[in-house]
Amino acid sequence: MQKFDDLDMKILSELCKNANISVPRLSKLLSTNSSVLYSRIKRLYKRNLIQKSTIIVNEPLLGINVKAVVGINRDPKLKEEIHTALLKIFQIISISEVTGRFDILVTISATTLEELHNVVIKQIGKIEGVQNTETFVEMQRTEKERIFTA
Repeated sequence: MQKFDDLDMKILSELCKNANISVPRLSKLLSTNSSVLYSRIKRLYKRNLIQKSTIIVNEPLLGINVKAVVGINRDPKLKEEIHTALLKIFQIISISEVTGRFDILVTISATTLEELHNVVIKQIGKIEGVQNTETFVEMQRTEKERIFTA
């Protein structure tokens, strides 16, 4: 495991809040010289602690109003084929193999409940080797700010 100090963790925490913050603004916020921050941020990328900077899209403005997690039980012999088929479904935004009651959890974004229903029943349910599914529709989400410490 690589070692990261308190300043690295403060930088990481602030960039998680706003990856678009300017280094001069970050410098004032952390009371640290800008040139130090430039080199630290570059080093965090080089050491692969920061893998990419991204944006958060306001999905309801695009008509994406339904989120759900679908638990899937599958035939273990068809693991790769099922994974490949799931990757082809446009509305699936993540696939996780898990322990517990399900073998796979997929996260789905859809415009309507009808679209979600069609994805689960007509696409996922028809993949060879999918034995059963259970859908959990997101009612409300609260994002928690991540704070990192050394």
